[in-house]
Amino acid sequence: MEQSVRDEILTKLKAAPKAAFPARPHLPPYKTLSMDREQLIAEFINRLAEEAVVVHRAKDFPEALEKLTVVALEEGLKKVMATTDDVVLRLDLPAWGKKNDIQVMTPEDFPDRESYRDAVFDQAQAGITGVDFAVAESATIGLVHNKDQARLVSLAPILHIAIAPVDRLVPAYEQVIEKVFGNKKHYPSQFVFISGPSMTGDIQGVLFKGMHGPRKVIVILVG
Repeated sequence: MEQSVRDEILTKLKAAPKAAFPARPHLPPYKTLSMDREQLIAEFINRLAEEAVVVHRAKDFPEALEKLTVVALEEGLKKVMATTDDVVLRLDLPAWGKKNDIQVMTPEDFPDRESYRDAVFDQAQAGITGVDFAVAESATIGLVHNKDQARLVSLAPILHIAIAPVDRLVPAYEQVIEKVFGNKKHYPSQFVFISGPSMTGDIQGVLFKGMHGPRKVIVILVG
């Protein structure tokens, strides 16, 4: 009996007329698409502030390192975990750490994944990463994860410090999607968009920061 009812339902579903997908409504162009570089930077910074993200501007990487020193002093940092992506490497964090009495760890310093996970969760006071993309319209930073851009560095410590070159700032989210996923033969293993500190809400809609990730995000904008 149950089988016949199932077959009857499936037959009706298969015979049902196929509805056409509605056409996508026309969307007005994003205002960020018509902005010049300084306007994009201003939009990005203003949006970051709305998301409770602290922003420091630096004209170049030496000045970015000075800003990082100020941040480390203000936050009382003594032990950090850093990625080894092309942006962070330009800061020479091991030398900076020795000069400022800060232990700088990287995922490559650990013999196995378990010891690395223990360190990034339990020891690192902050995670320092580069940024592959920054989106002006939504104050979102994008990280392509690979062996040099370890995912947990931006997600596990309570403080995430992102080093963002201004030449990686784009007006709109869709431009990042096209660049990252446009070539089907070279998809990244993982890609993360970050818009401010980790946030979640309870059943009454009360928002909490830092429940499943960083409680604070600091962006050093370089250039």
